[in-house]
Amino acid sequence: MFAVLGSVLGWLNESLLKMTWLNELVGRFVENVLGVTLTSKLGSSLQFFIYDTVKIFVLLSTLIFVISYVQSYFPPERTKAILGRFNGITGMTLGALLGTITPFCSCSSIPLFIGFTSAGLPLGVTFAFLISSPLVDLASVLLLASIFNWSIALAYVVVGLVLAVIGGFIISHLKLERYVEPFVFGSHLAEADLPELTRADRLAYARDQAADVVRKVWLYVLIGVGIGATIHGWIPDTFISAVLGDKNPFAVIIAAGVGVPMYADIFGTLPIAEALVGKGVGLGTVLAFMMAVTALSLPSLIMLKKVVKTPLLATFFGIVVTGIIIIGYTFNAVGQLFI
Repeated sequence: MFAVLGSVLGWLNESLLKMTWLNELVGRFVENVLGVTLTSKLGSSLQFFIYDTVKIFVLLSTLIFVISYVQSYFPPERTKAILGRFNGITGMTLGALLGTITPFCSCSSIPLFIGFTSAGLPLGVTFAFLISSPLVDLASVLLLASIFNWSIALAYVVVGLVLAVIGGFIISHLKLERYVEPFVFGSHLAEADLPELTRADRLAYARDQAADVVRKVWLYVLIGVGIGATIHGWIPDTFISAVLGDKNPFAVIIAAGVGVPMYADIFGTLPIAEALVGKGVGLGTVLAFMMAVTALSLPSLIMLKKVVKTPLLATFFGIVVTGIIIIGYTFNAVGQLFI
């Protein structure tokens, strides 16, 4: 029975998430229609680019639609009410978990952070939400599984949630509320009692959210897939290995440092991560890059600086970047367990 279930789940993973049939179809298109051999650099890059672009947009649209339908049951007012009942580790864990059902980038998470803080939620809970929201979401789990495997996807979620909870815990115990700009506490979200949505309303909301997310991220996805295709087809393994390989003890730090100035979400970084893993880069180094891009992008730090003072911003940055580096080196040491 378990063998049959495993076979079925394996088939679903290969066919629906990894879409191996699509990769084969694209390969035939590149060779037979475009007349480019897959063994060439151009052919390899073209197959990677077309396959990943189609797969990511199909999965992204479908997953955001489903997740947004679920999210329609958790508007900001209801989320505040749920979070307001808890404090301490429980509150921070719940804040981190609720961050996983919000498909936001780091910048779009900040208005909710302001709303939660102004509503009187503990600072540790709001920062746990702020860390986890761009870093981990349900769509990213399935997309990670579609590119790598379920072990890596679930491990990424676990370490992301742990980082969010630890970050919130440290900030809570440092008592840094005085470093939040005073205007934040007067910036309340609307407190109107929202009417109960019908199924048609929720479907319309999910459709609009999916279209909005695709509209916001399509360029970053194309850029990410383009970079991934270039790495996959054109950049020599020896160069990648010298810069980001296991023999370079600073590989994780370099990956995190490169990721921070970039602005993208996990959907744009996944193709780059896929190409780097294909070139033999350690799993921890790749995860460090992905986490730095999604949780510590320069634009989000600039936006956050407008609502918190330098000591709190520096503490937040230090906690997250230290956690990312620790996670990176840890996964490099035990990465073979997940591949």
